[in-house]
Amino acid sequence: MNKTNAWKLALATAVAVGATQVARADTIKIGVVAPFSGPFAIYGTQFKNAMDVWEAQHGKSVAGHKVEFIFKDSGGPNPSAARTATQELLIKDRVNYLAGYVFTPNALAIAPLINQSHTPTVIWNAATSVINAKSKYFLRTSMTLPQVSAPLADWAYANGIKTVVTAVTDYGPGIDAQKAFAKEFEAKGGKILDDIRMPIKTTDFGPFIQRAKTDKPNAIFSFIPAGPPAFSFVKAYTDNGLKADGIKLIGTGDIDDETTLQGLGDASIGIITSQHYSQAHPSKMNQEFVAELKKLHPDAVANFASVGAYDGMHVLYRMIEAGGKDGAKGMKAVIGSSWESPRGPLTLDPKTRTVTQNMYIREITKGPDGKLENKEIETIKNVPDVGYPTK
Repeated sequence: MNKTNAWKLALATAVAVGATQVARADTIKIGVVAPFSGPFAIYGTQFKNAMDVWEAQHGKSVAGHKVEFIFKDSGGPNPSAARTATQELLIKDRVNYLAGYVFTPNALAIAPLINQSHTPTVIWNAATSVINAKSKYFLRTSMTLPQVSAPLADWAYANGIKTVVTAVTDYGPGIDAQKAFAKEFEAKGGKILDDIRMPIKTTDFGPFIQRAKTDKPNAIFSFIPAGPPAFSFVKAYTDNGLKADGIKLIGTGDIDDETTLQGLGDASIGIITSQHYSQAHPSKMNQEFVAELKKLHPDAVANFASVGAYDGMHVLYRMIEAGGKDGAKGMKAVIGSSWESPRGPLTLDPKTRTVTQNMYIREITKGPDGKLENKEIETIKNVPDVGYPTK
């Protein structure tokens, strides 16, 4: 028997054996796959912290069902590890729902599994548009890179930026971001002087920054995965004198993530990013969200991963409320629904199954407390996933 047939038999057996058991059980199991070790473990921490906030506000049960979370570590971008973790959750743990998934390759790797198991899977981060086209069981509460990048291109051209060098990490999200930005920017009349793609394991960004500097653009547009790589890229930009030369740094919110913002220093003031969330978002709901997060985890910082998980919890709870263990019924209840989030109004688009949401153009400034913050300077309302495949 080959591995594919063995997997199908194991899954079918688990479903058959578990059917009578789960029918009697009051506990609904949700598997969460994310990095809980290694250089990207901050994502797992952000997810768990946001989950704690949700449970503090909404409880640990829904419609008479206790909710149990089972966590699996995927490490970094590791499709094999993500697939193995997901298989264990489906077969051994017999979860009713799946959630998490930080990296695009990991999410793509598990699509065949959930297509076989029909398990609703709420993506809390992975941001390449094509992901949701690979399975009708994917729902996404984060964003996509085209959703973030296209509005920034419009803003850049309208604010006097006419020439740009793009510098992105060379994998799905980076390519999505570059293509969406370039398409919109060139449609407005802007010019892309160079397209730099950097290996995902790069730690020395100096040569790429110098290459961009020689082109003398008005700005560099960048996407780098949030965390240590993005921090290093921004430091390379400031340390190599591009700001002094009048070359602006613009990009997705990953490059000045809230968790690393204070370490960037005053040299980062003026960097412009587009993102669906800032800890400084001036709404009552966000203030309550941040306050509860600080109460539970005093050293925590709210960021895009936090709201991806928080709103992911909203979707999971609503599915359970509507369908219990019946994932199809639960999905039917949430697709097309709207709600208020700490980031602003959201609608789970029926076509793309990614949330339609506001995008915020943000500038690094000093806040009232003297600390750096991503201040929202412009709002682009109700942006859908403009990169979703049309064929």
